[in-house]
Amino acid sequence: QLELVESGGGLVQPGGSLTLSCAASGSTLDYYAIGWFRQAPGKEREAVGCISSSHSSSGGTTHYEDSVKGRFTISRDKAKNTVYLQMNSLKPEDTAEYHCAADSAFRNCPLSVPVSYSMDYWGKGTLVTVSG
Repeated sequence: QLELVESGGGLVQPGGSLTLSCAASGSTLDYYAIGWFRQAPGKEREAVGCISSSHSSSGGTTHYEDSVKGRFTISRDKAKNTVYLQMNSLKPEDTAEYHCAADSAFRNCPLSVPVSYSMDYWGKGTLVTVSG
């Protein structure tokens, strides 16, 4: 049973940076595509990006939504069984709770919002607030 735990959220000023972690236990994270999703209060869930499994046909590539492309970077540390979301040039509109998600059915990216509702493994989220 895969368990995911996000960490690294907090309060940051516009233009600042944060790195979120998605740490896994119970299974090897690299067998899964890992999606990052966010949801702001009163808004719909939004896809942020994804990193595919290195065992997939796309071999560990990343995909980003237009809203974060060029500012956010997703990476994987296989030794730590952790995926990271590096967020630079943060904007107030990036304020949201961020979740990582995985499902044994998906090894490739992208992972869309409709697909996310069928994904089995979710972390509880970490809150990012961009203000100041």
